[in-house]
Amino acid sequence: MPWRVSIHRATISSVPNRPFRSDVYPWYDSVWLAEYTRAKSTIETTRPEVLRAFVDAFRIFHTPPSFRVRLLERIFDDDTMAEIRRVVRSLRPTDLELREARAFGRFVVHDHQYFTALHHRVVPIVSGVVAEPVEPAYNFLSLYGNLGVCPPHMDSPEAKWTLDLCVGQSTPWPIYFSQVCPWPESASDTWRDGDWEEQIKRSPSLRFTSYTLEPGQAVVFSGSSQWHYRDAIPAGPGRKFAELLFFHFVPQGSAALLRPENWARLFGVPELRSARPAANAERPVAG
Repeated sequence: MPWRVSIHRATISSVPNRPFRSDVYPWYDSVWLAEYTRAKSTIETTRPEVLRAFVDAFRIFHTPPSFRVRLLERIFDDDTMAEIRRVVRSLRPTDLELREARAFGRFVVHDHQYFTALHHRVVPIVSGVVAEPVEPAYNFLSLYGNLGVCPPHMDSPEAKWTLDLCVGQSTPWPIYFSQVCPWPESASDTWRDGDWEEQIKRSPSLRFTSYTLEPGQAVVFSGSSQWHYRDAIPAGPGRKFAELLFFHFVPQGSAALLRPENWARLFGVPELRSARPAANAERPVAG
């Protein structure tokens, strides 16, 4: 399979402490939340009368505490799964994005034409599972190799809802989800500690539950309101790999609100014009 480019530990440097432009939070997909908390602070200082409207506007992206992760046994028929695998096998090294190799031991492919068509196909399924109308945000194929790992994180609200499909794997590989919890909007001392990831994993209040997918199974979760992670890919004989396809969704009609560069216009706060497009700086990924 052309995509199977080896990732060697010697070529991987340490993961940066914080993502670029996220000066408050240390996990990699925290740029949007950093922009949001920065905007709240700006409004509170310059236009406090607008703060409540700003906060209320984003309540559509908060997940009901009653939501539970849903395991789906069969999203696609055998012919569709076979075609997904054929597309994966057809990928060339030049099709693969390399920026995840260092932190996650994986290659990714965003918004492939065939996967995007499938993304639209599953909208009714996801809308039914999450009990609200949704629309596609973005999708990506994740090709984990022998150094695969996914550190604890929450996603940007561009991934309020995620359908994670297992395409293939060398061995079952659990993913862990916390209960639904509020966005971590404060500058907690937790983020200043070097072992914050272990603190998240060990927190009894987060009540993590593991799910182990077999090829063809999928799980629906709320990435922006549930901490989630995968430990290092299980050891074993032979080549280690996991092929996962992620479809991300947002509430129907909400996409424009998610773009920080729109906030000055939408809320009539010129001081927010310095807000930068979070997605352009660091395209969100998950799981």
